[in-house]
Amino acid sequence: MTNPRITFVLSPHLHLLDLAGPMQVFQEAGMYGQPYDIRWCCYERDFTSSVGLGFAESACFEDVTLESGEYVFIPGVSSSQIHSKTVAGNKRFYKWLREGYAKGAIVCSVCAGAFTLGYAGLLDGKRCTSHWRLVEELQQTFPNAYVQPDVLFVQDERVYTSAGISAGIDLSLYILEQRHGALLAHNVARELVVYHRRSGTHQQTSVYLDYRNHVHVGIHKVQDWIIEHLHTAPSLEKLAAIAAMSIRHLTRIFRQVTGISINTYITLIRCEVARGLMNNPEYSMDTIAERCGLQSVRQLRRILADNPEVA
Repeated sequence: MTNPRITFVLSPHLHLLDLAGPMQVFQEAGMYGQPYDIRWCCYERDFTSSVGLGFAESACFEDVTLESGEYVFIPGVSSSQIHSKTVAGNKRFYKWLREGYAKGAIVCSVCAGAFTLGYAGLLDGKRCTSHWRLVEELQQTFPNAYVQPDVLFVQDERVYTSAGISAGIDLSLYILEQRHGALLAHNVARELVVYHRRSGTHQQTSVYLDYRNHVHVGIHKVQDWIIEHLHTAPSLEKLAAIAAMSIRHLTRIFRQVTGISINTYITLIRCEVARGLMNNPEYSMDTIAERCGLQSVRQLRRILADNPEVA
């Protein structure tokens, strides 16, 4: 049996992380016995990315034949380019993409890449999403699509769309889970040091990223330590030592820069970790509670029930 194939479409002004994130996920899958055949094609033979990095000559899309079951990834481009002649006016490319889809190819977009699918006519009647800044524009541009705001990714039959940058990694992990199971996706996520795997129903915000919009080095150290040592049930004494502060000063500064208390932050992290671990069938509820630094499954179920918004 041949390895599953993924074709990444390279376009002028593409976002490098939209390309590199998913590509790395599928490359790492090979380390766990599930290799993918990764290839590239381009709109134009010589072009630059959104940050000015040039690409050497690559195969033109017209020289690539898409097959049934093959994944085609469309990275995002600079928002200023989504209606440009290169993106919106490339009729030969859209014909190629539609024909590939008709043959059974699976099309996937990251961020503004959804506009490419829309211009190809592949979003008509489909649920889809994009970066939160672009969802309203996506809906206005393609009124026959059903744009879903505030989700990380959406699958509608053989059309997958995702929000910005890191959501492309989440989508790629989701595809791995669909094809090979949750354990492989978990192993790849761990290899990439992705703290958690999120599902398509999760909001585009994350507890791991929220409450970090500050520049206090000591509080960042405390937050990092909580995430990495959650199973130890972090004490205020330990956290104060890490921050080189008194307990009283730590609790005051933590609330000042994050807007919540340390205990609330720990609870939110526990909920996020727990729900991520619950995707892995190998973990019992007892194991999950232990990894979250809780003494019982009852405690775990209580904090999950009290914080349903952390998903």
